[in-house]
Amino acid sequence: MIPFSLKTDHGTVLTPDDLQGRYTILYFYPRDNTPGCTLEGQEFSALKEEFSRLETDVYGVSADSVEKHCSFIEKQGLTIPLISDPEKELISAFGAWKKKNMFGREYMGIVRTTVMLSPENKEIKRWDRVKARGHAEKVLAYLKELSQ
Repeated sequence: MIPFSLKTDHGTVLTPDDLQGRYTILYFYPRDNTPGCTLEGQEFSALKEEFSRLETDVYGVSADSVEKHCSFIEKQGLTIPLISDPEKELISAFGAWKKKNMFGREYMGIVRTTVMLSPENKEIKRWDRVKARGHAEKVLAYLKELSQ
């Protein structure tokens, strides 16, 4: 895993060492307070306890600021910690920063992507170009299968 040092919504600094010892889900999303991103955050939040019982931590990652994350969490009632990656170092390292196309206009942006890391910080599963609705449940189902 690439070295990183990024702030969470709690203002704490998260590094790869903090992810050791448990499974980790990193879900990369475009922007706080947009419909798909809100739905995905709410669905992961609703399943947080189930992920925790399977010794798994879940983090949402976007380029939004810590302040924006705090507002998003409060407004939408989220319980999943959010990582602020304004320089897109983690976002790029996991391949979520890609060329997008909307209404014939090409631009770079965050493509909804989820990565599962082993307790040793090795990527063991990824979901690319995720559809928000029902995605958290699919990730949980995969984790349950892995845990058997």
